[in-house]
Amino acid sequence: MKSLDNRAETNMIFPRKRLFLIFLLLFLLLFILFSLDLFLGSVYLSPGEVIKALFSESESYSQLILLKFRLPKALTALLVGAGLSLSGLQMQTVFRNPLAGPDVLGITSGASLGVAFVILGFSFTMPALSISGLGNWILVAAAWAGAGLVMMLILVLATRIKDIMTILILGIMLSSGISAIVILLQYFSSESLLKSYVIWTMGSLGNLTSGQLLVLAISVAAGIVLSLFSSKMLNALLLGESYAGSIGLNVKFARIIIFLCTSILAGSVTAFCGPVGFIGIAVPHIARIMFRTSDHKVLIPGTLLIGGSVLLFSDIVAQLPGSEKVLPLNAVTSLIGIPVVIWVIMNNRKYTGIY
Repeated sequence: MKSLDNRAETNMIFPRKRLFLIFLLLFLLLFILFSLDLFLGSVYLSPGEVIKALFSESESYSQLILLKFRLPKALTALLVGAGLSLSGLQMQTVFRNPLAGPDVLGITSGASLGVAFVILGFSFTMPALSISGLGNWILVAAAWAGAGLVMMLILVLATRIKDIMTILILGIMLSSGISAIVILLQYFSSESLLKSYVIWTMGSLGNLTSGQLLVLAISVAAGIVLSLFSSKMLNALLLGESYAGSIGLNVKFARIIIFLCTSILAGSVTAFCGPVGFIGIAVPHIARIMFRTSDHKVLIPGTLLIGGSVLLFSDIVAQLPGSEKVLPLNAVTSLIGIPVVIWVIMNNRKYTGIY
């Protein structure tokens, strides 16, 4: 893989000092947005109240708001942004397609189907499932299974069909077929379960319990570790599977690792926060434009930081600070992501680093 690393190194336009500065600015932006997400909301909290609530042992109203609602929500935003962005980066690399992403290829729909079976199906025999404890792992495992099944189907199609746009169209059709199955489950479910599922589909960062947040954190951390482990594999796959095999990469093993990682990341996020659109497509392109490289040793940490920042910003906007109303998260992420996707299409192949 040494020649591959050298080739990736030559693809880096920025010197190391400037690269370090960009990462430093991204860390600073992430910290500022995380802090704003704690300060802003329907109830105003001054910086002094926030600091006191974080470090004081005495219980107060501001401490309840901060520790029970805002801090878990901000942590969830970080995990969701990182997980979806990283899964999108991997899909765009494996399929060598700038429009590939967990929602476009039907992976999010597959995870949603797994969740639908748990919420709308199993709940007939397990009252409302009481999703806590082991139920959290049942929910996320169902999402992994649904996402993994769709990825395997897409992989089989990709081995037989080489045209990129055809694969995208088939992914959209597969997503529509899954949606039809979910509609049937909704039709035969009770009114209370149907309402819960519809609210879940809007996407939310603030409904997680401490147990669910822990499961999400463990799952996303596992996905990130697998991604870092597969960075050289991703660099090799950028150059084509034939070339990757010629330099000693086990392509089948690489696919299994990357697909497993993507299923864990996209499935876990979808299980607890609903289908959040356009982040997986848009953020990897922002990272490529910012760093001007296709080296995944740079893109993976860069995508994690940008993804977390974008979701924190989306959450701040969705909260409508100073108002008691909350916008659907999906609406905000779509308004942010769609212009990026349109820009990528208009400037096809210029900054994607995929072809």
